[in-house]
Amino acid sequence: MAVIDLADLRGAVATGQRLIGIDLGTKTIGLALSDVMWTIATPLETIRRVKFTPDVAAMLALAEQHGAGALVIGLPKNLDGTEGPRAQSTRAFVRNLVPKTGLPIVFWDERLSTAAVTRTLLEADASRARRAELVDKMAAAYILQGALDRLGYGDFGGG
Repeated sequence: MAVIDLADLRGAVATGQRLIGIDLGTKTIGLALSDVMWTIATPLETIRRVKFTPDVAAMLALAEQHGAGALVIGLPKNLDGTEGPRAQSTRAFVRNLVPKTGLPIVFWDERLSTAAVTRTLLEADASRARRAELVDKMAAAYILQGALDRLGYGDFGGG
């Protein structure tokens, strides 16, 4: 499939399929998973990046394993809403990803997601090592939860 608007996601995904949230970093890719009702996002896994092809293979294998019907990818915009080099890099990754999957892809504005998650982990008194271990998949959950909240709790009818 291709990149679609969040508003078009319901029509593009079969009932009972989950969504995968993705926080695309330069060294890691954080992944999160929704429930089948699209109510809550849960941190899933962090993939250590090596090269595009194995990175995508790992992501898509997890999507298939968990019955995902779409990918929600964080788009790192600047605070003023413009797109800088990181957003351009994310868009380039997605352009290369589209031919490799039939899953619809949605961008979600991820401004401050990593900062919010890091703040939460600091408040929970997580060690530096523990924060490093959790931050990427938690940021993916934060991104995915934002998209789920916009879609509206529980009115998808999945399950």
